[in-house]
Amino acid sequence: MSPIALMLFVIIVLITLIITYWAAKRTNTTSEFYTAGGGLTGWQNGLAIAGDYLSAASFLGIAGAIALTGFDGFFYSIGYLVAYLVVLYIVAEPLRNLGKYTIADMINARFDQKKVRGAAALSTITIVIFYMIAQLVGAGALIQLLLGIDYWLAVLIVGIMMTIYVLFGGMTATSWVQIIKAVLLMLGTVVISFLVLAKFNFNILTMFDEIKTLTPLGESYINPGVKYTNSLDTISMMAALVLGTAGLPHILMRFFTVKDAKTARSSVVTATWVIGIFYILTIFLGFGAAAFVGAADIVEANAAGNMAAPLLAHALGGDFLMSFVSAVAFATILAVVAGLVLSGASAFAHDIYGQIIKKGKVTEKQQMNAARYASVAVAFLSIILALFAQKMNVAFLVSLAFCVAASANLPVIIFTIYWKRFNTAGAISGVVTGLLTALVLVAISPSVLNPEPGAAILTGTAIFPLTNPAIISIPAGFLGAFIGTILSNKRDEKKYAEVIVKANTGMK
Repeated sequence: MSPIALMLFVIIVLITLIITYWAAKRTNTTSEFYTAGGGLTGWQNGLAIAGDYLSAASFLGIAGAIALTGFDGFFYSIGYLVAYLVVLYIVAEPLRNLGKYTIADMINARFDQKKVRGAAALSTITIVIFYMIAQLVGAGALIQLLLGIDYWLAVLIVGIMMTIYVLFGGMTATSWVQIIKAVLLMLGTVVISFLVLAKFNFNILTMFDEIKTLTPLGESYINPGVKYTNSLDTISMMAALVLGTAGLPHILMRFFTVKDAKTARSSVVTATWVIGIFYILTIFLGFGAAAFVGAADIVEANAAGNMAAPLLAHALGGDFLMSFVSAVAFATILAVVAGLVLSGASAFAHDIYGQIIKKGKVTEKQQMNAARYASVAVAFLSIILALFAQKMNVAFLVSLAFCVAASANLPVIIFTIYWKRFNTAGAISGVVTGLLTALVLVAISPSVLNPEPGAAILTGTAIFPLTNPAIISIPAGFLGAFIGTILSNKRDEKKYAEVIVKANTGMK
């Protein structure tokens, strides 16, 4: 490991720890712990959303996917970006107006039932763990490459650090780490993209022409079908990406960190610009890695291609640029996993412990302690699971989390806001059906079962043919919510008029 790399890593860690110390002195209530007291401005929350959203999957996974599979890798960029239009136009404002700390709060604005809250909390924790695995896999691969330590130790280091941020700094620390990380990530991406474009004389058309001769895939590199030979698999994955963001608990939780719906909307606009620019630039990251690093070296460093971006930085700018990019990627992972731990902890401490077990009769101190214990538990479980997913592409792992979010959370969120007849039974059956369908199909898919030893989590023949089951599980979630509502005799329409007014005006 070079002294430059060590210095940049130490600087990143020190900055984040200083922020955590500063935030810890300002985190005394549950509102400050969960939502930073609702005190972030639109641009601050927009950058924090971008920092939360641009995860290891975006920076490490997509760059590797494009480098190794060309156009098929860019599907991830398209899906992640378009997803924010769904959030902006359908979810952001009603969620902010109806909720308090979690998705379950928003649903319970209409259905005051413990079972609904419990189902929503279970879904949240499941999605958080899926997403966390992806981030920790990226962290392990990155630190293993840069510092030369074992994968398991690298995962453990990140797990401990993210837990520290949440335990002491809550949402305030998490938000500012995400803001700083978003700025650094954009800076690093712009610099690398500029250097790649310079290699092609700042001519994008030349880059597209020459890249076909610089990769083993040739002409097929810039055409779809290299990885996703099954059109249904492609559609399924894109459905998960486009619809999944509107059900991701750690992203939706960010809308509670601002004072009103207007600020929430401006947050999404800011985030969309930052995210949009970044995903356009992923073309240069992927093409650059394919041209100047090469598929063989990328796979040698990490079988799933997760180290393409740091290797490209080294090829273009030597040790310093690689060290900077790796340090930024490290900050990226820390920021995202801190947000994930926080959303998982809030689901347990606020929804399960505070509202179900204690029936709302819980002190600030009790709920804060429960949130901190839950943070440790979520982090521990995610670390254990990440140790078994080392060889999987992080962008792909995240797409599975998006699938669960779109299947379990999105149907209930949409029906809560827009369907008058929707009731408690429908909410529970929607969450449970979407969640179980997604999990079962993933468990018997090629993502988990592969005849080739080491190619997936388990060795075996897949029963379900698609790598991402969203094309089945998302309709199943909507259908489960619909059938549960129709078959139930209970009518919960009396709160609907109140919910509509609150969702559209913010009036309490």
